[in-house]
Amino acid sequence: MPETLSTRAAADVQTINHALNVFVQGFAFTRSFTHPYVPEHVEGLWALRDAPRRSGTCRSEEWFAHGMPPAEVDRIVRAHHRGRFAICAVLPVNEPDANLRAGYKALGYRLRTTEPIMVHPLRRIPRCSSPATIERVITPALAQRLAQAAKARQVLPEHLTVKNPPLRQYVATMDGELVGWVRSIVVGDGAWCSNMYVVPRHRRQGIARALLARMLRDDRAAGATTAVLSASHAGAKLYTTLGYRQLATLYMWSTGKR
Repeated sequence: MPETLSTRAAADVQTINHALNVFVQGFAFTRSFTHPYVPEHVEGLWALRDAPRRSGTCRSEEWFAHGMPPAEVDRIVRAHHRGRFAICAVLPVNEPDANLRAGYKALGYRLRTTEPIMVHPLRRIPRCSSPATIERVITPALAQRLAQAAKARQVLPEHLTVKNPPLRQYVATMDGELVGWVRSIVVGDGAWCSNMYVVPRHRRQGIARALLARMLRDDRAAGATTAVLSASHAGAKLYTTLGYRQLATLYMWSTGKR
């Protein structure tokens, strides 16, 4: 039986929802290094926010919406938020965004940024060479060197000691210097790519491609069926050369002074 338009539309919605699930849980994991940043479903939205604190100020909440009108999203968020928040509205690629933009602007929101959401099916991964040596971080010494280079911890000690860790971290080195890094977060049968970075003076040498290719092969070997990431519009050009495709666009809205 030929595939109908409604069948394809339903499949696209399911694919986006799966990618969004990987996105929010992977993102929340990376923000939980210092204090738990908890994802939860609230009336059809994903809410990401700090677990209760004994002291200190809570970080801004992030609310993720897909397929819901701006006015309904605004109603839900304002009924349940606990402090500062941003709304991240996800729109399928090639779907017109005029109504989305008009809807949030009419409610007083300001568009902060847009980011492509991209997926990789992990079936074909190109072979990539570079002048750097690519390796996975499995020792505390290398993890500490990376933290110093990145100016923040990228992998915790407990991620180095378990057989199937929730996070795999990779680095690129040249002449003993760390020149790039990326990490993969396990979310069910998906993987979230986080914090892809190459030192500026070492860019355009294939290092990012080599890092990503190594990561994607390990994702597949570990049982993932999909790899997900969000990218800058410039960075999206790199990811497509490795087999990623843009699935949707994320629109991040803030309330400003309202």
